[in-house]
Amino acid sequence: MKSSKQKRSEIDAKRRKAEEWRRLQAQRAAEQCRLREYKLALARGEVAVVTSELAPSNSYSTPDFVLRGTYRPEPFVCKDCGVAEVWTPLRQKWWYETAKGDVFTMAVRCRACRTKERARKSAARRVHLDGLARKKPSAT
Repeated sequence: MKSSKQKRSEIDAKRRKAEEWRRLQAQRAAEQCRLREYKLALARGEVAVVTSELAPSNSYSTPDFVLRGTYRPEPFVCKDCGVAEVWTPLRQKWWYETAKGDVFTMAVRCRACRTKERARKSAARRVHLDGLARKKPSAT
């Protein structure tokens, strides 16, 4: 014959086992839902986010694409020439994960204007450095 303490421990063990089983079922259902959403996103032309590859950010908030788990095409208007462009998911993936760009930045210039801006900055840097070189007395 079992004591009350033994019966209680058996009942508690069964309850814990049932709770663990329900928790695992809920986890599996959530994982299946995430997988289904991920497959739908890929079918729409979106690209998956690899959060371990993102640059560290000291912000308390999380960008939308990280919460969503995918990059999606983002339309923008070039701030220099005013042309409507689309920032593609592959370009976003390169910017955030390879170039380690800040996760709260967005594209603001089209490719042609980015090239012009880069050339303008390098010319300005060259003029500045030439001026510094002329100003510095030669060591003879």
